[in-house]
Amino acid sequence: MEDYIMNLLVWAVISWTSAFILIRKIFPNRSFSFCNRIVSTIHASLAVTLSSLTVEDWRCPVCPLASMSSPPQMKTLTITLGYLIYDLICCVFDDHVNIDNTVHHLVSILGIGAGLVYKRCGSEMVAALWITEISSPVLHMRELLKEIGYRDTDLNLAADILFAVIFTFARMVGGPYLTYVTLSADNPLLIKAMALGLQLVSAFWFYKIARMVKNKLTKRSTSKKST
Repeated sequence: MEDYIMNLLVWAVISWTSAFILIRKIFPNRSFSFCNRIVSTIHASLAVTLSSLTVEDWRCPVCPLASMSSPPQMKTLTITLGYLIYDLICCVFDDHVNIDNTVHHLVSILGIGAGLVYKRCGSEMVAALWITEISSPVLHMRELLKEIGYRDTDLNLAADILFAVIFTFARMVGGPYLTYVTLSADNPLLIKAMALGLQLVSAFWFYKIARMVKNKLTKRSTSKKST
């Protein structure tokens, strides 16, 4: 990995950590998770924006396949890798350790790290970043709303449904297509394995999200009938 990428990675980890510390000072009465989710929302918005800017041709967003990564793609992936390292460390200090999320982080770190080392698959990896982060702002908004007093409200339910729709479209429509083209192209075996692993994790999360939305809608319907 080139020196400038390593320097950018170190800068990214320090920057995301500093952002968390600053937000923690701004919201001293809020939970650890609340402050971390604000950082995560900032990263998701930045990742989607930077990923969109690296697309060479929107008629084929994942083209060229199995090609050398462009400098903008390398920088975008490095900034996200720095965030993932920061967030994985946060998971250690958080009281609520989520095994699914930890596995997702490890798979993503290994996959992005391999892509940076190989300096290949930039188009596929940036597309994967876009797909995985496009639903994240709404995901975090759901939890932020709960902490500020909007749990079990219509607004929170709307956020749940919006998150489920965006996640389903991105992960279960765009995700399988991206996994297919990544596996079909002449990519390194490790990149293919990471693409498949990420899609399997997405499918598992889709199952859990579908159950969550079903239970909430059933609970809301039952509550209305009883009143």
